[in-house]
Amino acid sequence: MKLYFSLSLATIILMLDLLSKRWVELNLSYGQQIVITEFFNLVLAYNAGAAFSFLSNASGWQRWFLSAIALLVSALIIYLLYKNTTNRLFCIALSFILGGALGNLWDRIMLGHVVDFLDFHVSGYHWPAFNLADSAIVCGACLLILDGILNRQNDSIQEG
Repeated sequence: MKLYFSLSLATIILMLDLLSKRWVELNLSYGQQIVITEFFNLVLAYNAGAAFSFLSNASGWQRWFLSAIALLVSALIIYLLYKNTTNRLFCIALSFILGGALGNLWDRIMLGHVVDFLDFHVSGYHWPAFNLADSAIVCGACLLILDGILNRQNDSIQEG
């Protein structure tokens, strides 16, 4: 897989994430919920921390710490994409993670927090709100696991 394809996929994910967040910010007030189904709402929420609001109550240092981690991880992913152009699934997985990481990095640097808006719930219990960038990161991680399983099976078949 060509590097420009991987970077294009990451850019598409980044743009979809940023556009969706801006749409939500233009159409909802902070904390406002729009019921979509009996288990899903749109809600405008801000997260100054990491996943599940980890470090969200810190004094502000987390913004730059998490941004630095995202920059380092993004650089590592670009290097891995450059070095592994023959492994299509691996590159797609990393492209999803890169696009998502850059989407949340943009928010963190420009706004000081990440915009979340997808709110799933069951019987009054809500999953923490998240966004398309978070979804892309999770999908990318799942694809990495699948790639590892498939490569392990291929290695077993070749050894047998």
